[in-house]
Amino acid sequence: MSGAEPPVTVRLFAAAAEAVGSEQALLGAATVGELVAQLVSMGGPETAHVLGRCAILVGGTRADDPATPVPAGVVVDVLPPFAGG
Repeated sequence: MSGAEPPVTVRLFAAAAEAVGSEQALLGAATVGELVAQLVSMGGPETAHVLGRCAILVGGTRADDPATPVPAGVVVDVLPPFAGG
Protein backbone atom coordinates (compact mmCIF):
# COMPACT_ATOMS: atom_id res chain seq x y z
CA MET A 1 0.00 0.00 0.00
CA SER A 2 1.22 3.49 -0.73
CA GLY A 3 0.89 6.86 0.94
CA ALA A 4 -1.55 7.70 3.68
CA GLU A 5 -4.67 6.85 1.68
CA PRO A 6 -6.98 4.37 3.41
CA PRO A 7 -7.00 0.92 1.84
CA VAL A 8 -9.45 -0.25 -0.78
CA THR A 9 -9.96 -3.80 -1.97
CA VAL A 10 -9.39 -4.29 -5.69
CA ARG A 11 -10.76 -7.44 -7.33
CA LEU A 12 -9.34 -8.32 -10.74
CA PHE A 13 -10.92 -10.75 -13.16
CA ALA A 14 -9.70 -12.83 -16.13
CA ALA A 15 -7.12 -10.97 -18.28
CA ALA A 16 -6.85 -8.15 -15.72
CA ALA A 17 -5.84 -10.64 -13.01
CA GLU A 18 -3.34 -12.28 -15.36
CA ALA A 19 -1.79 -8.95 -16.33
CA VAL A 20 -1.42 -7.75 -12.73
CA GLY A 21 -0.46 -11.18 -11.39
CA SER A 22 -3.13 -11.27 -8.70
CA GLU A 23 -6.88 -11.70 -8.35
CA GLN A 24 -7.06 -9.25 -5.44
CA ALA A 25 -5.02 -6.37 -4.06
CA LEU A 26 -5.29 -4.04 -1.10
CA LEU A 27 -4.19 -0.58 -2.25
CA GLY A 28 -4.29 2.99 -1.03
CA ALA A 29 -5.43 5.42 -3.74
CA ALA A 30 -7.49 8.60 -3.70
CA THR A 31 -8.59 8.33 -7.35
CA VAL A 32 -9.16 5.72 -10.03
CA GLY A 33 -6.12 7.08 -11.90
CA GLU A 34 -3.85 6.53 -8.89
CA LEU A 35 -5.25 3.05 -8.41
CA VAL A 36 -4.65 2.11 -12.06
CA ALA A 37 -1.09 3.46 -11.86
CA GLN A 38 -0.42 1.21 -8.86
CA LEU A 39 -1.85 -1.81 -10.68
CA VAL A 40 0.29 -1.08 -13.74
CA SER A 41 3.40 -0.96 -11.53
CA MET A 42 2.48 -4.39 -10.11
CA GLY A 43 2.07 -6.06 -13.51
CA GLY A 44 4.12 -6.85 -16.55
CA PRO A 45 4.73 -4.83 -19.71
CA GLU A 46 1.23 -5.38 -21.14
CA THR A 47 -0.61 -4.34 -17.99
CA ALA A 48 -1.35 -0.75 -19.05
CA HIS A 49 -2.79 -1.97 -22.37
CA VAL A 50 -4.99 -4.59 -20.69
CA LEU A 51 -6.25 -2.23 -17.98
CA GLY A 52 -6.97 0.43 -20.60
CA ARG A 53 -9.60 -1.90 -22.07
CA CYS A 54 -11.17 -2.82 -18.74
CA ALA A 55 -14.27 -1.48 -17.03
CA ILE A 56 -13.56 -0.21 -13.52
CA LEU A 57 -16.39 -0.26 -11.02
CA VAL A 58 -16.05 1.69 -7.78
CA GLY A 59 -18.58 0.38 -5.31
CA GLY A 60 -20.55 -1.14 -8.18
CA THR A 61 -20.68 2.07 -10.28
CA ARG A 62 -18.68 2.34 -13.49
CA ALA A 63 -15.87 4.91 -13.21
CA ASP A 64 -14.64 6.09 -16.62
CA ASP A 65 -12.91 9.25 -15.35
CA PRO A 66 -9.42 8.79 -13.82
CA ALA A 67 -10.27 11.60 -11.38
CA THR A 68 -13.15 9.60 -9.89
CA PRO A 69 -12.66 9.43 -6.11
CA VAL A 70 -12.06 6.07 -4.48
CA PRO A 71 -13.64 6.18 -1.01
CA ALA A 72 -11.97 4.35 1.88
CA GLY A 73 -13.13 0.79 2.35
CA VAL A 74 -14.84 0.52 -1.05
CA VAL A 75 -14.49 -2.52 -3.30
CA VAL A 76 -13.19 -1.79 -6.80
CA ASP A 77 -13.76 -4.36 -9.54
CA VAL A 78 -11.62 -4.45 -12.69
CA LEU A 79 -13.48 -6.27 -15.46
CA PRO A 80 -12.02 -6.97 -18.90
CA PRO A 81 -14.29 -6.87 -21.94
CA PHE A 82 -16.31 -10.01 -22.34
CA ALA A 83 -16.93 -11.75 -25.64
CA GLY A 84 -20.03 -13.64 -26.56
CA GLY A 85 -23.64 -12.92 -26.94
